[in-house]
Amino acid sequence: MSLISMGFGILFWGINVEDFTAILSVVTATMAIGLSLTLLTTKVAFVSFKKGLDPDIVVYPIMSTTADIFVTLCYVLILNLFFFADFGRWVVALIALAFLFFFLYILPRNLHEPEFLKTVKESLATMVFVAFIVNVTGTVLRGISEVVTNRKEIYTVYPALIDMVGDVGSVVGSTATTKLALGLLKPSFSSIRNHAKTILSAWSASIVLFIVLAIASLFLNGKFSLPALSNLLVIMLAANLISVGVIVLVSYGISILTFKRGLDPDNFVIPIESSLADSVTSIALLLVLLLVG
Repeated sequence: MSLISMGFGILFWGINVEDFTAILSVVTATMAIGLSLTLLTTKVAFVSFKKGLDPDIVVYPIMSTTADIFVTLCYVLILNLFFFADFGRWVVALIALAFLFFFLYILPRNLHEPEFLKTVKESLATMVFVAFIVNVTGTVLRGISEVVTNRKEIYTVYPALIDMVGDVGSVVGSTATTKLALGLLKPSFSSIRNHAKTILSAWSASIVLFIVLAIASLFLNGKFSLPALSNLLVIMLAANLISVGVIVLVSYGISILTFKRGLDPDNFVIPIESSLADSVTSIALLLVLLLVG
């Protein structure tokens, strides 16, 4: 992740090679703290299952939103330690090194476990792809910031938009992989019509929430008026139709592809579609903003 970020930084952000050590320590330390959230993920999965809820619909949407907030706070904490605190860089380096030693402790003890090795190999391939995509998202966000300099209402809802589109994709992908495993769906793209009820339900929910977010954002920024609302709704609903449409097709396609190849869909579908959702939503929003003016 740090190497790919470094490459994007040199090409688009004016970062120097000398900054690599800083990037590596900050990224690793942030992930070291952020990954503690996996304990909560497991708990939410168990609770939702015990209460008769569908984990494919409940767990990821809840945890993705929680993770976005939690990891952002971890990132802010690490950045403040790194740049502003006395001995902060040493603390960040210590956290990163502790995480590295933890990895070196676990790895040799699990090298003979087939499930462990399979998960590492598949997840590593996915994470390389994800690291590339999220850097594209950051570069696109820079373009959005130049277009909406005075549109605080769009800045306010942007994190929620990309998270929500990812949630729709996760519901579609997770439920599809479960149905494929149970034999309720045929492993062909044409079977998407048999999954239409789930897709339309998740999509409809996202449209309702996009409308709620538009209204809330205008009120929070003191800009509420009918013309402003109609303008923002056009932007957000157009972005929703483009981004959700693309992510639904991508999520379903990845579910079918991984199932056919005998791969574990859980290691591919959600990580890929959630990272693509950020990029697709960002690009869709930028295109709509340029068209609307």
